[in-house]
Amino acid sequence: MDLTGKTVFVTGSSRGIGAQTALAFAKAGSNLILNARHEIPAELIEQIKSYQVECQVILGDISDSAAIKKMLSELKEKATNIDVLINNAGITKDKLMIGMKDEDFRQVIDTNLIGTFSLTRGILKRMYRQRAGVVINLASIVGVHGNIGQANYAASKAGVIGLTKTIAQEGAMRHVRCNAIAPGMIKSSMTDVLSDKVKEQIKQQIPLGRFGLPEEVAQAAVFLAQNDYITGEVLTIDGGMTI
Repeated sequence: MDLTGKTVFVTGSSRGIGAQTALAFAKAGSNLILNARHEIPAELIEQIKSYQVECQVILGDISDSAAIKKMLSELKEKATNIDVLINNAGITKDKLMIGMKDEDFRQVIDTNLIGTFSLTRGILKRMYRQRAGVVINLASIVGVHGNIGQANYAASKAGVIGLTKTIAQEGAMRHVRCNAIAPGMIKSSMTDVLSDKVKEQIKQQIPLGRFGLPEEVAQAAVFLAQNDYITGEVLTIDGGMTI
């Protein structure tokens, strides 16, 4: 797919991987619709517009079914087509399983899995009518291998991987592709709070010896959107951590 002039909708795009993904698509000539629960930084919008593309904002929490309905209505008003959907929005509520409350589990599932499902379902209807479109879901290596203290997050991301493969199968006959990206340790506000000792211990498990950058995940999203013969795949970006 030539991304020039295409419309890309990115959830959870106020910072980190979401913001860098929006910028990467802007560089490729795409028009952006950004989503976040509260606000999008003005400087990010300015950066995107500096590439001579359009940038619009739709606020809303994907864990809220009423908010999703409102977002889908706004999308209909703002864009004729949605060519690429990037499901990036997600949350964590880490705790060892024996101490994890039902609500901690439910909230992560509601946002990361059910929210992704509900929003994608609405946008797929448009893509099916277009007979074209790309869905890219942000999963995690935790969804493949599990992780101590992340039963809720691992379950949600494993679900996203299963959802990805099903969307790919159902969408193929209508020329809609769906892939997932499974990042490993990516530099972010969450990793910044780790102690230097913990960071070094983690880096020792990564063959490339460093954390990844949000920009490197964003580059993969652009690649998956452009390649018309890749669907149903889970692309791991983890510096070799899970070899």
